[in-house]
Amino acid sequence: MDLELKDHVAVVTGGASGIGKACAEALEREGCRVAVWDLANGVDVADYASVHAALARTVAEFGPVRHLVHAAAMGSGKFGFPFTNLEPADWKRVLEVNILGMVHVAQALSPAMVERKSGSMVFIASIAGQIGSQTDPPYSASKAANINFAQCLAKDMAPHGVRVNTVNPGMVKTPLNENVWRAWNAQQPTDRQKSYADWGLEKVRAVAPLGRWQSPADIADMVVFLSSARAEQVTGQTINVDGGQVMHW
Repeated sequence: MDLELKDHVAVVTGGASGIGKACAEALEREGCRVAVWDLANGVDVADYASVHAALARTVAEFGPVRHLVHAAAMGSGKFGFPFTNLEPADWKRVLEVNILGMVHVAQALSPAMVERKSGSMVFIASIAGQIGSQTDPPYSASKAANINFAQCLAKDMAPHGVRVNTVNPGMVKTPLNENVWRAWNAQQPTDRQKSYADWGLEKVRAVAPLGRWQSPADIADMVVFLSSARAEQVTGQTINVDGGQVMHW
């Protein structure tokens, strides 16, 4: 299947590791020229000036940006059940990165896409934003905001030929997911502590009908499809890649 992505310029935020890295690599395999925006190379999506500087460098080096994959995100680093395990101060950076980061990137990239009357944006949210996961309330709340803002953005951008969609991973082995386990494990008495492998396998078998982890590559496959010409009639959608964990009746 020809996805018609060859020589297109794509930006992947959070592209130095985890799901973002898998998305960048998958787009490159389809012939895209990919600019990775990540804290590892000096781009802080929570800082609007940093985003604008990154966009200027990208356009100068690669040309106009046709596709955005926004995967940059963080959790609180604490186990948030009950939510009073966290202090209000634990929310601030999560909301700045996960919500304002999305706003900053969309604000920076939208004008040129509108002017060219083409483009695609895919935001990586989470099923935590749909089910109110108590594991990390700031993260869950920010992902719900991601889903909602992507729908607002899709409505704004549709008259200009720009598509906006959201992909929700379920259980994926990433540094962020491992941090959830670490925070949970630290709160357990010694006799209830588990290895990351045992904790994850037990959880994924309990919550996902397909009974197995999703991989970063699984998420990337959906992201690349949504970015491609094969999805030219798909916009404003929230698509779960979660092994069936969240089903809508």
